Amino acid sequence: MNERKHHLDAVAVSSLLLCCLLWGLNQVAAKVALAEIPPLLQAGMRSLVAGGLVAVWARLRGIPLFSRDGSGVGGWWAGCLFAAEFACIFIGLQFTTASRMVVFIYLSPFVVALGMHFIARAERLRGGQWAGLLAAFAGVAWAFAEGFTQPAAGPRQWLGDALGVLAAVLWAATTLVIRATRLSSAPAEKTLLYQLAISGVLLSLAGAASGEHWPASLSGTAWAAFGFQTVVITFASYLVWFRLVRHYAATRLAAFTLLTPIFGLLAGVLLLGEPVTTRLVVALAAVALGIAMVNRR
Repeated sequence: MNERKHHLDAVAVSSLLLCCLLWGLNQVAAKVALAEIPPLLQAGMRSLVAGGLVAVWARLRGIPLFSRDGSGVGGWWAGCLFAAEFACIFIGLQFTTASRMVVFIYLSPFVVALGMHFIARAERLRGGQWAGLLAAFAGVAWAFAEGFTQPAAGPRQWLGDALGVLAAVLWAATTLVIRATRLSSAPAEKTLLYQLAISGVLLSLAGAASGEHWPASLSGTAWAAFGFQTVVITFASYLVWFRLVRHYAATRLAAFTLLTPIFGLLAGVLLLGEPVTTRLVVALAAVALGIAMVNRR
């Protein structure tokens, strides 16, 4: 399948829902692992291990990864942006909460929507779609507004929050690079491998240079959190995401990602016994409305 689809079908929607559900758990897993694994090495090692899994997957499926297709420049940019994004996320999680981090990261759809104006005329949003995007984001902000008034994570919470915003810009820039370069026609496996290989090397080197060391032993909880991030998130879900970016409208995909912080909040309700509040119900309704407006034909 190589054609571009401007509207999301059932396969895309179901894939996006699963990805958003998994991504809603990702920041929690990273935060748990940070108690034992330093940030840059954790991010770098998960990229390297997931990159190896992508290479094995591609070989088993007969997907060419090293053919010359003009995607090298875009691949290097995407890899560097990917590395910078996750450096911001993992360092930022030391200063802010996982729930706040996920809110700021998902400012990314707005940057994607703005950038796509200059890349693909067919993906420009109209007034009603912009209103839908704003409605969805307002729902996300409303769900987490109760925690914005007090620095629950400490006096340097502003630094973690700022790194979350920067990570959102970097994630959006990665999506735009993929769409604007030869990566848009490259196999999803190749697109992902560029990012994992380059970010894995850069982040691991940065961790070593800053004095980080891999722990001599890890608890079962830390291994489980690291394994979930590496296999389920960085390998499987990102592979699905880049396949979607290749074949569907980026602005509509980005709008769906606003479900992720809501799934993160729901995970807290189901797994940690946190109460269901009116804010959550209103947020879910606003996100559903926003997604419907953005994806309206």
